[in-house]
Amino acid sequence: MRKSDEERFREFARAHSAALRRSAYLLCGDWHLADDLVQTTLMKMYGAWKRVSRAHHPVGYARKILLRCWLDERRRPWRRSESRGEFVPERPDPGMGPADAAEQEGLRAELIRALGTLAPRKRAVLVLRFFESLSVGETAEALACSEGTVKSQTARGLADMRAALGTESAAVDYVTAGGATTGLRRYTP
Repeated sequence: MRKSDEERFREFARAHSAALRRSAYLLCGDWHLADDLVQTTLMKMYGAWKRVSRAHHPVGYARKILLRCWLDERRRPWRRSESRGEFVPERPDPGMGPADAAEQEGLRAELIRALGTLAPRKRAVLVLRFFESLSVGETAEALACSEGTVKSQTARGLADMRAALGTESAAVDYVTAGGATTGLRRYTP
């Protein structure tokens, strides 16, 4: 790889690795696995960088690789028997009062727990549609499926999240209002 291509790849990796890591975490629910997925994604992108940087949209290509790496990881036999650990709560916004910060932290923890109960395809659709703010068409392209599949998986995924949250949860109103993953946008360790 030429030095100029390598430098452009490094700039891309620096600029987008944090966003890819957050997306990976929302997909898998484990920060360590998210780091591994991002590293694998960047390694695969490095090998195809010359072609990707000239012919494709690199961010979309990175998302597609990340999704495929995550799905491959889920298919591994030793992953099927593992249980998911507890989620790390988000640091509260410094401008919030203690009661508001605690409520927001609890709401986010509930939403992430509910997101973790979804089937992989539904979770991927919700992460791409709401967290990444992709359109139905862009999500369909990233997942290599039809727009109708994206729409049905979105509806079913939101319904499953509502069911996982239960009727007593304050997060149900949040999901019903369509803000289920909007509250997760700033979710960082």
